[in-house]
Amino acid sequence: MNQTPHRVAGKTAVVTGGRGDLGSATAALLAHHGAKVASLDVAGIPAAVSHENISEYDVDVTSEDSVAEAIRRVRDELGAPDILVNAAGIIGAAGASHTASLADFDTIFNVNVKGVWLMTKYVVPGMIENGAGSIINFSSIHGITGGRNVPLYHATKGAVRLLSKSDAAAYGAYGIRVNSIHPGSMNTRMSRRSAEQSDIGPEAYYKQLVGSNPLPRQGEPNEIAYGVLYLASDESRFTTGSELVIDGGYTAV
Repeated sequence: MNQTPHRVAGKTAVVTGGRGDLGSATAALLAHHGAKVASLDVAGIPAAVSHENISEYDVDVTSEDSVAEAIRRVRDELGAPDILVNAAGIIGAAGASHTASLADFDTIFNVNVKGVWLMTKYVVPGMIENGAGSIINFSSIHGITGGRNVPLYHATKGAVRLLSKSDAAAYGAYGIRVNSIHPGSMNTRMSRRSAEQSDIGPEAYYKQLVGSNPLPRQGEPNEIAYGVLYLASDESRFTTGSELVIDGGYTAV
């Protein structure tokens, strides 16, 4: 993080999942590069980073009232968001589709899909007023390829991918760009939970997931954050409806 911090200077950014590994790395990098960052996450999770440009807000992304109140506070305290990063997500229980319960389905779709939609619903009006904005939605490599370990999670990430493209088409006329980012296997707590749930064990799981990649390792959170920074900045002003895949080459082979 030693570059001159001007890439998103003067912008207000909202980052959901801001106390998780990928969200906190993203919030810190955007703050370092000059944005006023609203880091949103569920109450009770301690802040992962501190920075003079980061303000913490509690939110339940599955609750319309909670989202509406959080965005109202952000607008009052930091200004209308120029950037929305939907990084909040859960992985859910492992197992084939027939082993999941209705509660499993509702929980993961509420967080991973409805949460993205609700945040967009309440942030976009301000972006329309300003005639500009950048929304970055966290999907996954498995929103492109699918996978056997956590099919409901993969289904939610496929939904986020297509919601991003649809919103890009809908909001482009207002100067709003919408893109999805697709991390591969990352060195995060969520990835470790997924590996621990695997029926083949963590070591075999990681070997299967990254062992044959052109870059045969897990990614680090900051490597995703730099991708978000590009999509959030004016450097990507002609980029919308795209998929930024950061996966060590997993989807290339």
